[in-house]
Amino acid sequence: MKAIRIESPGGPEVMKLVEAPAPQPGAGQALVRIEAIGVNFIDIYQRMGVYKLPLPFTQGQEGAGVVEAVGPGATEVKTGDRVAWAGPIGSYASHQAIPAARLVPVPSRLDSKSAAAAMLQGMTAHYLVTDTFPLRPGHACLIHAAAGGVGQLFCQLARRAGAQVIGTAGGPEKVKLAKEAGAHECIDYRSQDFEAEVKRLTGGAGVHVVYDSVGKDTWEKSLKSLRPRGMLVLFGQSSGPIPPIDAQLLSGGGSLYLTRPTLQTYVLTRDELVTRAGAVLGAIERGDLKLRIEKSFPLENAKEAHELLASRKTTGKLLLVP
Repeated sequence: MKAIRIESPGGPEVMKLVEAPAPQPGAGQALVRIEAIGVNFIDIYQRMGVYKLPLPFTQGQEGAGVVEAVGPGATEVKTGDRVAWAGPIGSYASHQAIPAARLVPVPSRLDSKSAAAAMLQGMTAHYLVTDTFPLRPGHACLIHAAAGGVGQLFCQLARRAGAQVIGTAGGPEKVKLAKEAGAHECIDYRSQDFEAEVKRLTGGAGVHVVYDSVGKDTWEKSLKSLRPRGMLVLFGQSSGPIPPIDAQLLSGGGSLYLTRPTLQTYVLTRDELVTRAGAVLGAIERGDLKLRIEKSFPLENAKEAHELLASRKTTGKLLLVP
């Protein structure tokens, strides 16, 4: 099989294409022939060593493909099933042995590229909108990076929930994309102070929740954009991690809440995983949720995919194809 292997942390150049024997599925595992692989910021953090993994390793934790074999005790899938996943490390490859309980069925009318593109970002937007801070009519929310892959899904789900959706994006083109995705208003953070604009758009009240995937560059103004008892949901750090904070900031801002959720804790059980993935993939299959896939790269060009994602110039999902 083909795989991208990392021997030491570093820049995109440390990703090397290697040939290796295909793994054999162990107990409770399935061997999947991968047809499409999602590229995510967490892959960059792991490659750089910000999130440490035992070396050497094959990165990637999102994809879709076809089950080629099952190991002893793997009852959740069978040979020939079309499946998708988000979580198990090792997806930058042509084959991967994955715990069968972490695989979900791909709807019959959904292609593998769409399934791979939707799993991590789609389930992330879904759990944040439905569980971390369940949006309802009457709520106002601020979504950073609203023109990105997850941001566009976020805007759609938040608007469908009945919330007032305010986004941020960099530049007129991205502002337009966010509005097309469902944001009622979108603030160009390059030319506008998003805190001041949020207060203006909410009549001085602030929003009920800020969904912040940017981190270091935005967290402080995000807190100040909240109304009393509002919640700051930090679910990423594309600009870097936030510094240690004094809890008095939360009381001084009006009994604010701060949380740092992860997808893994919202799909702990197989029932949670299948239900959440089914809601996202089903909505895409029906056309209720629109995906934007920006570009697909051959697996051997993973370096170029990482460089493009890190540039923060993307407005949709990047994929690798073995």
